[in-house]
Amino acid sequence: MQDFRATPSNPIWRDRRTVALLMAASLTTMANATISPALPGLERLFSGDPNAAILTRLLVPAPSLSVALCAPLAGLVADRFGRRAMLLCGTILFVIAGCAGLVLPDLPTIFASRLVLGVAVALIMTAQTALVGDYFTGKDRNALTGLQISARNFGGLIFISLAGWVAVLSPRLPFAIYGLAAAFLPLMWIAIVDPPRPAQSPSTKPADGAAGHAPWRARLALLVLLQALTNMIFFVMPTQLSFFLEERGYNSAAMTGAALGVLMLSGGGFALLYPRIQHAIGHLGIFAMGYAAMALGFLLLPFATTASPSFAATAAIGAGYALVSPGFIALALGLAPLRRRGLAGGLLTASVFIGQFCSPLLSTPLIARYGFDGLLHGAAWLLLAMTVAAGAAGVLSRLRLRSALTSQRMPVSPRSLP
Repeated sequence: MQDFRATPSNPIWRDRRTVALLMAASLTTMANATISPALPGLERLFSGDPNAAILTRLLVPAPSLSVALCAPLAGLVADRFGRRAMLLCGTILFVIAGCAGLVLPDLPTIFASRLVLGVAVALIMTAQTALVGDYFTGKDRNALTGLQISARNFGGLIFISLAGWVAVLSPRLPFAIYGLAAAFLPLMWIAIVDPPRPAQSPSTKPADGAAGHAPWRARLALLVLLQALTNMIFFVMPTQLSFFLEERGYNSAAMTGAALGVLMLSGGGFALLYPRIQHAIGHLGIFAMGYAAMALGFLLLPFATTASPSFAATAAIGAGYALVSPGFIALALGLAPLRRRGLAGGLLTASVFIGQFCSPLLSTPLIARYGFDGLLHGAAWLLLAMTVAAGAAGVLSRLRLRSALTSQRMPVSPRSLP
């Protein structure tokens, strides 16, 4: 395996493995949200189906159900048999299942193709996350976790904006965008290799921490649950924004494409700043900052009466989500032992898509009862509570560390604080 060390003159993105992994990361956003601008058009196209309203809304998160079911199993397979073949097969299946909506005759079969798309995403994202842990360590790994969130956001900016334009012509055309993933295959084939798998005798202790002990598993479980909740809240945007804007009197396809494009652009820019901000304020500090930004966006969105305030609110939500997302990956890869990184990647991937799938199932009844304003304000208050919790945990961690350093009569450096 190639040994790569990022330096100012040789940044990490010059490693072709990095480029291939960022291409894989960009498929996450493409998988679900690309067809968001077409949802009202698809509902009208299949208006003869009595279940058109709910099936149309489930098309966006449908892949998430398959990912949630398949990703943990994919993680076990990746740990046992390697990551490269899984990544390549997943990308091929992604192209076939994603483009199927161009020709399938009705909503139930399109929904089935979206479930198959989720299997492809489970293979891709599990392999990709494990390879980040395999190839890179320390600051390089932290930098790459931020870059992959940027790749998801900038990829989403391109794919969703393009979908908004073509959805005006036909609600089926956004399905063609999934074919772009075929262009990623040549570099993946060349750049991605499976790292050597360490031999381990029965008497050998687990590497990278106590793989058989509960603490790392318990902390990983907490990260998985928090990431699922975060994505459930965030996914209100691609699943409900088009209907919210249509209620406000906008051209929903074009406006949704533009608003989600702003969200992705903002998220991509702030994700690039993640390594510096994390180094300055620590993981808990960046969680507090990110959740506060998301809360502000959800709070302001119902009050937006023109396009500009709407874009500002979505930009805040995108920035906040981009700041918190890399921390889940970096912390989980640091917790999981070497021989369990595939499983950790599978669980992380599953948690993202569990949250995404549950989002419309919970938000749609809430909208029916409380309206869009009630849903968005409720999300803002929940995010504010998460902000306070993260901030309080950060303060307590700093106080404990300061107390420990003082008891040892050691000088306290600001950089030593979490």
